[in-house]
Amino acid sequence: MKTLLKVEELGLAILALYLFLGLGYAWWWFFLLLLMPDISMIGYLINPKTGALTYNAVHHKAVSVTFFIAGAYLHLPLLEAAALITFGHSSLDRALGYGLKYPDSFPHTHLGMIGGGSPAGDS
Repeated sequence: MKTLLKVEELGLAILALYLFLGLGYAWWWFFLLLLMPDISMIGYLINPKTGALTYNAVHHKAVSVTFFIAGAYLHLPLLEAAALITFGHSSLDRALGYGLKYPDSFPHTHLGMIGGGSPAGDS
């Protein structure tokens, strides 16, 4: 099942690229800006709770979908492009095993612990 979900997320990342290409921007912009959503990890400089909040706000795919729809409705292709880049980034994160964060520590995600460990306090 894990492999099936990873393939699904990879498909969603490809869909994001396909939709991005339909906006008329050069394809390389998608790849150049693909890691920009990880700037949201800056919240971890404050504490894990703030870091999880900022990371999850940017990496939640419903947020990307909302911004994409708003961009389409308001005829703002730049907003649509940013939403698709963020959606594609989040999908690739999920395909690689990086999920939304719990507020206790960066590696504790909704997909399990990054690296296969267990969260602090779990036995």
